[in-house]
Amino acid sequence: METPNLDYVNSLARDDDSFKDLLIDVIKNEFPVEQKEYHESCKNNDYKKIEESVHKIKHKISILGLEKSYKIADEYEHNLRLKSNDKASDFNLILVTISNYLKTI
Repeated sequence: METPNLDYVNSLARDDDSFKDLLIDVIKNEFPVEQKEYHESCKNNDYKKIEESVHKIKHKISILGLEKSYKIADEYEHNLRLKSNDKASDFNLILVTISNYLKTI
């Protein structure tokens, strides 16, 4: 499994620590909400809402430098359009990895 990083955030911030902190705060505040929405949609088997949640979370995956995980999320999003849960377990591992990482930054 890949390790999340702040390389992209750092490149956006260009040594502006307050901007970097703002970006990190946005991620740390939005991700848990989006993750909760994802899990609620999964419980309800609402494929459209699951797909929407995955789409939102994909942006966090990208920002955190998880290229392989982004591809998995993209495949999962595509599968959801076909009413398939293929890649759901991989996506859930990505969510755990991000959750754990956000606790460290």
